[in-house]
Amino acid sequence: MLIGTEPQDAHPATGAVQDGDGSPGQEGRAVARVAELDRRLGDPTDESNELSYGRLVEADEAGELPEAGERALDELGLGADFVPRAEGGGLERLDTLVRVMRQVFRRDVALGLGYGVTSFMAAVNVWAAGDAAQRERLARILTGGGKVSVAYHELAHGNDFVRNEFEARPAEGGGYLLNGAKQVINNADRADAWVLFSRTSPAPGSRSHSVHFVEREGLDTDTWRVLPRYDAVGVRGCHLSGLRFDNTPVPASALVGEAGKGVETALRAFQITRAALPGMAVGTVDTALRTVVRFALGRRLYRKSVMDIPHARATLSGAFTDLLTCDSLSLAATRSVHLLPEQTSVLAAATKYLVPKLLTDAMRELSVVLGARFYVRDGEYGIFQKHIRDLPVLSLGHAGSAACQATIIPQLSRLARRSWFSDEPAPAELFRPRADLPDIPYDRLTLASGRDGLSATLVAAVDGLPGATPEERAVQGLALQLVDELRRIQEASRALAPEDRTALAAPGTFALADRYAVLLAAASAIGVRQQAARDGGDAFLADPAWLAAALHRLARRLGRRPAELPASVDARVHEEVLRRFHARGSYDLYDTPLTG
Repeated sequence: MLIGTEPQDAHPATGAVQDGDGSPGQEGRAVARVAELDRRLGDPTDESNELSYGRLVEADEAGELPEAGERALDELGLGADFVPRAEGGGLERLDTLVRVMRQVFRRDVALGLGYGVTSFMAAVNVWAAGDAAQRERLARILTGGGKVSVAYHELAHGNDFVRNEFEARPAEGGGYLLNGAKQVINNADRADAWVLFSRTSPAPGSRSHSVHFVEREGLDTDTWRVLPRYDAVGVRGCHLSGLRFDNTPVPASALVGEAGKGVETALRAFQITRAALPGMAVGTVDTALRTVVRFALGRRLYRKSVMDIPHARATLSGAFTDLLTCDSLSLAATRSVHLLPEQTSVLAAATKYLVPKLLTDAMRELSVVLGARFYVRDGEYGIFQKHIRDLPVLSLGHAGSAACQATIIPQLSRLARRSWFSDEPAPAELFRPRADLPDIPYDRLTLASGRDGLSATLVAAVDGLPGATPEERAVQGLALQLVDELRRIQEASRALAPEDRTALAAPGTFALADRYAVLLAAASAIGVRQQAARDGGDAFLADPAWLAAALHRLARRLGRRPAELPASVDARVHEEVLRRFHARGSYDLYDTPLTG
């Protein structure tokens, strides 16, 4: 096969499984929805398209979301994708929602956040803890094309929720009176409803806060207002502002779940959003990689194309490998919400911590290959500059890096004592990108469990990995090093002092959480490759070459000095980079056909 040409089975057939009534099954619906969205948004490299990269950059420069983009998503009814099927929407699998939103993020992070993801982040609180009437009202808003905002933050307290001052005081005649301000809220000015994290008791501690679902319609307009919009370096089109309430009455029916259970509701909701959002951002770096591959193939330097320069070629292959690693961890996290809800807390936090870091690092490395064109804010390469400014936003806020590490740290010593090297491996279905899933069991999401089947997958793999070919032997050797790293993390976690088992831990403990997240990524990649080899549906994912490359990069990230990989590994990964570019296949686990 010639490098860069597309074989007949470049995009494996999917969606053949049907439901009992003959209609398309879960995977069939997923493939159809992704294709529908990609088709409607059109080829972003075609300047005649109203949603071309050039038009998207123009909207960003003007500080607005692209009107044509919002209109297209309205026509597609994207809001229904954030609503469970049981509530009349289209959400049945979290990994499917990630694939759908990836099509938006590969074009414009601001459009992905500003049109829909904020609504999803708000909605999961109601899906997880709301009553039937609240779920019905929320579903009606979203399926009708409306938006919902979520307000956790108060700038004075950051991620320290239990110190928030925004109040929902019980009113004498029933209901609540809202008092105080919330800042940096996406779509606060145009949302039909807000999910507000509010203090409902003056007592200290986590039981003093609740969640309220407040609809704009019917509010006393004299008692609340939208605060001025913030200017942002990235996602300039997003409507970031705030809200201030002064004794604004809301009915008792606004309370989501039980009074005093706000922290628990928020932390359960975080597990879902932390698992999902990083995988959506994979589409952003997919575009960046595609942009730089186009540049490398067309730009000549020293009488050769940039692609012929070993460093440039290695950088492109490394970025592709990191995308596969990120998607593997994202896959495990999103599917764990369905399959291992009791274990999702740590895995979702690790995913939200590590994936944005890997993606940002990949963008930085790609910018070196792009050279001076990296600084250009318009034209053919302007989208790269926009994406590299927008991507870091995903590491901020309530799900920021430090907040995610602070979720992991208190659980390390318990995992070290009860789980690592003793738990059963995660189920095979966790690593099958196209396999069916049960509904999300919101009521089974727990704040901590002390179990970790994903690390057990890494440990179990050492004895089961084949070692016949040079690539397989490389994988085997790297896996042994990573298991040794897990033992070191176990020893260090067991030895943690009580004060280092909290969010106020010493810097070394945060580094421990970082190393652990890297191992979860390695375990996810191993699981994906194992299942691909057993299922036989994707020849490239079944190939040990990409896994060897992924584990090698992760081992180096941990400070290890693994042996050089066989030359065949680089050749195979490079070949796939070129094939997918020419065949217009996505640079993730799905190799999805793209319009551009």
